[in-house]
Amino acid sequence: MRLAEYTDYTLRVLMYCASNPGRLVTIAEMAERHGVSRNNLMKIVSDLSRQGLLATTRGRGGGVQLMLEPHEIRIGDVVRAAETDFRLVECFDEATNTCAISPTCRMKRLLDGALAAYFRELDGATLADLVLPPVAAGQAGAGVVIHVRATAPAVPAAAKKRAPARTTKAVPARRARA
Repeated sequence: MRLAEYTDYTLRVLMYCASNPGRLVTIAEMAERHGVSRNNLMKIVSDLSRQGLLATTRGRGGGVQLMLEPHEIRIGDVVRAAETDFRLVECFDEATNTCAISPTCRMKRLLDGALAAYFRELDGATLADLVLPPVAAGQAGAGVVIHVRATAPAVPAAAKKRAPARTTKAVPARRARA
């Protein structure tokens, strides 16, 4: 079973907000941090707001923050609200099931038990379990580990200090030919 990207980013938004308690975080900030489009995050934030998990403030100086304490938000509830389909196989949906072996098949019961165990595990975890406490994190947003694809190899800090300064000069814009 694989979570949809929507669910993945929903969890990331909540984790980021939990890692920044007491302050409003912006969608632009989260989009940049996670490398995700602002439009996708706006939909997620809107859904989380409707669910009563995020408070949103519009306008200049606005942003989002958790409405509940992280230990009050169960991960299983978030995943259930974000995912659209938990039918692991066709026979999970009685209305559309056309499987010829359904009457004698034991696979549905096995997979149903596996799905129940999956949610038991998720229901036993809260948002607080996924982020470091703010004191341990040391700075805003540091409680969430985010993997970012590097586009160029990292340059050690010592090498940066020794490198000569580069200058750029303005280049006049080309005129369009008629």
